[in-house]
Amino acid sequence: MNSKVIKLGDREISNFGRPYVIAEIGANHNGDMALAKSMIDSAVDNGADAVKFQSWSNTSLIAKEEYDRNQSYDDCKKKHFGSLFEMVDKYALSTEDHHELKRYCDEKGVAFCSTPFSETEADLLESLGVPFFKIASMDITNLRLLKHVAAKGLPVIISTGMSTMAEIDNAVAAIESTGNHQIVILHCISIYPPAMEDVNLANISMLMQAYDYPIGFSDHSIGSALPLASVALGSCLIEKHYTTDKDLPGWDHAISADPAELKVICDESRNIQIAMGSTKRVVSDAELAKKDKFRRSVVLTRDLQPGHVLQASDFTFKRPGTGIPPEMEMQVIGRTMKVAKGEDELLGWDDLG
Repeated sequence: MNSKVIKLGDREISNFGRPYVIAEIGANHNGDMALAKSMIDSAVDNGADAVKFQSWSNTSLIAKEEYDRNQSYDDCKKKHFGSLFEMVDKYALSTEDHHELKRYCDEKGVAFCSTPFSETEADLLESLGVPFFKIASMDITNLRLLKHVAAKGLPVIISTGMSTMAEIDNAVAAIESTGNHQIVILHCISIYPPAMEDVNLANISMLMQAYDYPIGFSDHSIGSALPLASVALGSCLIEKHYTTDKDLPGWDHAISADPAELKVICDESRNIQIAMGSTKRVVSDAELAKKDKFRRSVVLTRDLQPGHVLQASDFTFKRPGTGIPPEMEMQVIGRTMKVAKGEDELLGWDDLG
């Protein structure tokens, strides 16, 4: 399950290494740059390594036929815009917005990244100096986009929601065909939120066996439990939708992590990774220091005089562990007492003939 080491900006990531946490703001900024910046601030404060947006326009993602079918919504959190076109148009980041958010992230010392949904948007992100590209699950079969992005020579992170193994193979091969072998594969379920029985976290281990690349987890579940569980399986990267308020109107706020949840994910994922340690059995110095206090020694069950031949009934085992250890019991039985010792006293080798 070892994998290549991939560098995302100044961070190296690998399976079972320190997890890289991406706060996926996506479109949760609702087209409001002040809200976007407050989300960046909050993500930084709660430990995210990167904040991610989505780069699309009202013409690059959705066809007229789909717009025509979605003129209104019953969902009260979408009613504030009415039609799908109005929402997409409002939520889309302009070129100027991209530059503004990149500058702000640089000031805050957090990586800025985004998911491009067309070649033009990938070119814009390249010009901004993003450390890597993230490809959404919906585009894992969009080999033209994958090759265009991969040819830029930056790491490519791909989500695998809705994908068969054959489709993942094809996507990886398309990226590799450009000479780019900096790939991170994310297990993902494209349901918002998924049912627990559909999450299949064991796919993380399967993907580690199938590919010589780091494997991570793009999570759409509610809460922090599943991202943390993925780290115990060796996930190198966690991508989690992020908002400062789950009750805001919009697409993804309700399934996003809030500040308290992001802090738990960032802090505890790093603790879990450290605690996973090694498969080699090691007793630490701190544990060794506990032996004398916690282990047991041979202790007499009654007063004994010199010349007494010891039997099993003459002793038991109690703390501390500074005397004869219990596993040496058979070397004590049949030995002769050299000195008198009292009930409940530890027996030492020097006491025996």
